[in-house]
Amino acid sequence: MKLFLYEQLKMKAKKTATIRFYEELNDFLHKKNKKRDIVVYFFNHPSVKDMIESFGVPHTEVDLILVNGNSVEFDYHLGPDDRISVYPKFESFNIQEITKLRKSPLRNIKFILDVHLGKLAKYLRLLGFDTIYQNKMDDASIVNQSKKERRIILTRDIGILKRNRVQHGYYVRSDDPKNQIKEIIQRFDLKNSISPFSRCLECNGLLKKVSKKEVENSLDAATKKYFTTFFMCTQCEKIYWKGSHYKQMAEFLREIIDIDTPTEDN
Repeated sequence: MKLFLYEQLKMKAKKTATIRFYEELNDFLHKKNKKRDIVVYFFNHPSVKDMIESFGVPHTEVDLILVNGNSVEFDYHLGPDDRISVYPKFESFNIQEITKLRKSPLRNIKFILDVHLGKLAKYLRLLGFDTIYQNKMDDASIVNQSKKERRIILTRDIGILKRNRVQHGYYVRSDDPKNQIKEIIQRFDLKNSISPFSRCLECNGLLKKVSKKEVENSLDAATKKYFTTFFMCTQCEKIYWKGSHYKQMAEFLREIIDIDTPTEDN
């Protein structure tokens, strides 16, 4: 049953309120509602969370709600003539003193990605970010692990972000992986937290430096001849060295985030 009534029920609705969405929250709105005050019609006292999500905006994208100038929580119930202002996540600076929606900022950044974002998962791991991804993981499992481990859900599916148990999540706007990683870096202000080549691209484990002697039985003849520095994943034991693939990834880093990474073996 819809809580918010439009053309055919306007005359019957006894209460109205005004809502406005700011900045990137407008990405979720119909073009007629973008960057403007919207009059809503309602019965009873619906929650502000239900009203926000009725416009297609996931609650995980919201960091601050002001009703008549006062910060409120999602369970606030609308009253006649309320004026609601809805603001997006503020990751670049701390608004903990005024917002009532988050108990504490999430600055130990960890991610969990849905099945549509496999390439983005590798890019995040390449940059050193703790990133969980499995191509057969269902929505319920993603939500459970996100809540248990305080991970930010990254998704191209708005539906998962509307689940009540989701606390931290972000809808990835771009459908191009290179643009996606740029978007995430900018959105969560991550540039100063990047630690390239510190995680396994396959399993997310941390890498440790190992001696050539420790791994030489697993190397082919050419690798043993031309390379001296090796790293091993502490989880899956995959071995890494600064070969041609490393050089390609270093170039990729310079391309997307302007990071200078040495390409020679050392």
